[in-house]
Amino acid sequence: MVLLRRMLGEALRRRRQDQHRTLREVSSAARVSLGYLSEVERGQKEASSELLAAICDALGVRLADLLREVSEDLELAELAVAARVGAPTVVVPARAAVVDRAA
Repeated sequence: MVLLRRMLGEALRRRRQDQHRTLREVSSAARVSLGYLSEVERGQKEASSELLAAICDALGVRLADLLREVSEDLELAELAVAARVGAPTVVVPARAAVVDRAA
């Protein structure tokens, strides 16, 4: 089974390492404990939307871009798992974004 929290953590770690930044630097900038950020990166803790936003801000990454990247990675991982077990795959066309006009 593919876990969303693990894929989010891997994407965050990849972004941080691409910037040659330490856990300490990013945790300080995001105002989250170093240990908790480490657990999020390892997929051991489920990050809240507020925490994800704070980490993305600290990394200078748009939350929407991170979620899009993880969504694409998740789709590929699910297809790979389905192919390994011989399960039929269902392709669902992308939906247009829903805009809440009342907001």
